[in-house]
Amino acid sequence: MRNRFKFNPGFLILTILLFTTEVLIALYVHDNIIRPYIGDVLVVILIYCFIKSFFDFPVLKTAIGVLIFSFVIEILQYLKLVELLGLQRSKAANIIIGNAFEWIDILAYTGGFAMILLADKVIAKIKDEGNHPTIIDL
Repeated sequence: MRNRFKFNPGFLILTILLFTTEVLIALYVHDNIIRPYIGDVLVVILIYCFIKSFFDFPVLKTAIGVLIFSFVIEILQYLKLVELLGLQRSKAANIIIGNAFEWIDILAYTGGFAMILLADKVIAKIKDEGNHPTIIDL
């Protein structure tokens, strides 16, 4: 079995940038579009980049895994997991797991998934055309 552990500083930089963006959105953006929907798109990309920071898994398999994970979290929100665990007063549990199921979140996660695949295609094309390095190649 091939060792899939491979540190990628480019993906780690993207992870840090996306995490910082998510925190800034959570703290300072109180609107009806960016915080609830763009944040959900970005969280899928954030989780993907975090995994790719340490593992050399195939793009599609990793993206599908992250998408399924996101769907499971949304289903747990539908099932009111935070309440079932008695954690409704825990701010951390409400932020991490969430407490409000919305079908549009599923769409936002799927948008993040699509952006991962699109970015992979664009990066591959850039590399093929001129062998230009990208941040992911660091």
